[in-house]
Amino acid sequence: MSKRIRAKHKIERRLGESIWGRPRSPVNRREYGPGVHGQRRRGKISDFGIQLRAKQKLKGYYGNIMEKQFRGIYDEANRQVGDTSENLIGLLERRLDAVVYRAKFVPTVFAARQFVNHGHVMVNGRRSNIPSQRLKVGDVVEVREKSKDMLLVLDAVQSAERDLPDYISVDHNKMTATITRIPKLDEVPYHAQMEPNLVVEYYSKS
Repeated sequence: MSKRIRAKHKIERRLGESIWGRPRSPVNRREYGPGVHGQRRRGKISDFGIQLRAKQKLKGYYGNIMEKQFRGIYDEANRQVGDTSENLIGLLERRLDAVVYRAKFVPTVFAARQFVNHGHVMVNGRRSNIPSQRLKVGDVVEVREKSKDMLLVLDAVQSAERDLPDYISVDHNKMTATITRIPKLDEVPYHAQMEPNLVVEYYSKS
C-alpha cells in the first residue's frame, strides 16, 4: 500500500467516517480509530474538540493540505466580503487539484494532486503543475493530449461513484472542464457533512 493511500485511510479512520464515500474505505469494516488505542471508548468531545474535528475533516478532504496553507486560505476567506464559511468553500473548490477531481479526470483528490504535479494538466492552454493554483470563473482546465488515454483517466471518467457538480462544465470527449460559478456549500457534493462554520469558530479563537 502506498504512502498516499495509507494517509487517506488514516484520515478516515481517525475521523471515524468515510469522507470521500469510497467503497473500500476502512471505516466500512472497522469504525474505531487507528493505532493500538483506537478501540478505546471515546469520551464526550468538548466544543473545541468538535471545532478541531470539523477543521481536520475539511482540511483532510482536500488531500490533507498542510496546516499553514489551510490557515492561509481561511485568512483570505475572512478578508473577503460576505460569509467567511461560504468564502472558504469557494476558495477550496477553486483549487486546480479540486477542479481536476470534481471533473472526474482522476479517481481521488490525492490522485488529482499527483496528476497536476506530474504536468498532465493545462490551464487556459498553458501547462500547470501547481495543485494549489487558484482558478477564476471561466478558466478552462484541460488534460494534456498525451495524457488523455491514461488508464487512470479512462477509469475515472467511466466511474459511477461520483456525479459532476453543476458549477463545473465538463466535456469528457475533449477532456476539458470550466468553472461556471463559485459554488455555495449546499452545491458541493460532499459525501460527509462539512461544517465550515465550525472551522471559522476554531480559527477565530486561535
